[in-house]
Amino acid sequence: MQNLKSSCERLFRLYYKHNQEPDLDTLYNLLNSIHSLNDIFSRTLKDNFFESDEFIALKALRNLYHHQSEIQNEFKLIPIEDGSVFISDLMYLCIIKKSSAEEAIQNIDKKYREEERKKINKVFKWYNHVVNINPSIFNFVVKVYEKMESHGISLSTDDYLEFKNSYDFEIQNGYSHFISGDIRCHPNDMGKIYNMEFS
Repeated sequence: MQNLKSSCERLFRLYYKHNQEPDLDTLYNLLNSIHSLNDIFSRTLKDNFFESDEFIALKALRNLYHHQSEIQNEFKLIPIEDGSVFISDLMYLCIIKKSSAEEAIQNIDKKYREEERKKINKVFKWYNHVVNINPSIFNFVVKVYEKMESHGISLSTDDYLEFKNSYDFEIQNGYSHFISGDIRCHPNDMGKIYNMEFS
């Protein structure tokens, strides 16, 4: 059980760094941590995250980056310029090239590809040239927290407690724990979102 708790601690630590101090390695390390956590859950508790569409999507990316392609991602603030107003659940976008997401899908075993393509299309946010994966990451971490709760696993790390406090606040105020990740704006401004490019 200690290995499982250590793996959970690592996930929340890397998730916090992904959000607060992103660098060239944070997404790669977080995706590997997600993959490892699923393995350890399976071995320790005979449980896993394969029922989570977000896990399926993030696993496909992890497999691409781990076995075939160097990861390329960018963090972007939701753009506010020229009087435009953009509203979303998260302030930051974590975008990858659309071609990387498509390649990750193509690398899924043919037996599962079409079923998993539908799940990935649903949980990633697709724009013209890029894909925002941050909502999938956020919602997956919520599912990790809830699975930990269902198995009576709790941690004492600052990263975990910060997440727990946010989760409890949502319960107290009747808010959903999950986000849509949609970006809402005036129709005239939507082109600025759909035409985002990698730097």
